[in-house]
Amino acid sequence: MIELKNLEIGYHNKILLKDTSSIFPDAQLTALIGRNGTGKSTLMRALAGINKNYKGEIILDKENLRNLNNTALAKKIAFVNTQRPRMSNLKCREVVALGRSPYTGWNGRLSAYDKEMVEKAIVKVGMKDYLDRNLNSLSDGESQKIMIARAIAQDTPLLLLDEPTSFLDLPTRHELVSFLKQLAEEDRKSIIFSTHELDLALKLSHNIALLHNQSLTNLPVSSMVTSSHLSSAFGPIIF
Repeated sequence: MIELKNLEIGYHNKILLKDTSSIFPDAQLTALIGRNGTGKSTLMRALAGINKNYKGEIILDKENLRNLNNTALAKKIAFVNTQRPRMSNLKCREVVALGRSPYTGWNGRLSAYDKEMVEKAIVKVGMKDYLDRNLNSLSDGESQKIMIARAIAQDTPLLLLDEPTSFLDLPTRHELVSFLKQLAEEDRKSIIFSTHELDLALKLSHNIALLHNQSLTNLPVSSMVTSSHLSSAFGPIIF
């Protein structure tokens, strides 16, 4: 479980979130939504432990993120950003194996268990036939699946994805978010993804976390739909 306690975060001199407390539940898929400029990526980077320029606390499994070193953090949180990775000449197997870095020590040598985790992660995202393909030869959708496989191989309780459906066509976006929901349910992971696609978030997520007016409203989808929060943020919405 990840919890925000009296969080205040901004960008340059603009406050994006003020005195915010919220809980993201275990084993569920949460969509982080909001208009452009409300702070989705800024908050995601704080949750990932990358952006530490905030006030208040971010608690994961009863531990304050500020107290975790990089290795401990990497064993708790996997982060997939929106940019297409630039890893020329690396095979998909090698890219996914990078997810085991927190466990391999200074020499980076994979144990039999590490290799098993890599294989399982690639199979889980349906990319077994791509093991020996170069990452830069894949389509955007295929590349995104490999980066998610790397995050799965990292074997963390929290998985964060910043705009994972960007640059994907509609069927692939639907397939990807459906997979994330299944992963949350079957592997008991807390998964948070930011998105501009409200319809996709409402259809496939368990929860919606809405950034609006320097506050975060985090509700189950059914409760969010019957509330006035979405119309306040986006205007009249027809369901």
